[in-house]
Amino acid sequence: MGDEDGTGRDAAVVAEFVERFATVLVDAGFPRMPARVFTALLTADSGRLTAAELGELLQVSPAAVSGAVRYLAQVELVGREREPGSRRERYRVHDHVWYEATANRDRTLVRWESSLAEGVRALGPDTPAGRRLAESLEFFAFLRVELRQMMERWRASRP
Repeated sequence: MGDEDGTGRDAAVVAEFVERFATVLVDAGFPRMPARVFTALLTADSGRLTAAELGELLQVSPAAVSGAVRYLAQVELVGREREPGSRRERYRVHDHVWYEATANRDRTLVRWESSLAEGVRALGPDTPAGRRLAESLEFFAFLRVELRQMMERWRASRP
């Protein structure tokens, strides 16, 4: 108990939170190890940790950290940066990670819309399957507009 990490926080309590929040992310569809690494980075005051620090903190191998970071970088939740004068990399969570992750969904929605439009053309807009795809296309177009407006309201609400 007590100040086990030099910050006034109980490291065991923080570790328990990391595992609980990672489980919440896993339940939402995140792979387990990326969820743990992401949460560890999110809870680090600096938002930055090396692979060795992550491995020690989570009690996992460097290979597990590497695979998790690869996934997290691919979905644009973390970035990599070199330590000045070193070959070591630090992994960092983006400052406005949830905003950035949500804003990046716009690109995904555009790709889905494009693919769905292609499907509607291929199936025919008057077939049951074509109508189902057209409704999906309309939904994602609507969602993209709403998402953009919501993000603008969020930015406006920030100091």
